[in-house]
Amino acid sequence: MNKIQKLGCSCEKPNSNYTEYRSSELGIDHTNGRYGEVTIQQCKLCQRIWIHYFVEYEHYSKSGRWYKGIVSKKDRPNITPENAVEYLESLEWYVYGGSFFESMGEFGQGKLNV
Repeated sequence: MNKIQKLGCSCEKPNSNYTEYRSSELGIDHTNGRYGEVTIQQCKLCQRIWIHYFVEYEHYSKSGRWYKGIVSKKDRPNITPENAVEYLESLEWYVYGGSFFESMGEFGQGKLNV
């Protein structure tokens, strides 16, 4: 399990705002036809790097869900859209939310519901 220490930065808050990050698209995860959008985000305050995973199934209402977790600098080059879910599941904690969960964001760990 990847241990990531919480620093108390606002980026750790489940409802942190996207404007607090520099973002770049990593790509689309086509595994099992889920078309998850994978983005790399860097906090403008503490400089930590997050992996953000978003998936929504257009034919189901309230299916939107997202997950984000901190990526170490040494792990970052190994992250691909296809292994992003596996990486997030390996973390000690991540943040998740979306219409599927009827949540603006909560802390979680373990298996992702994608």
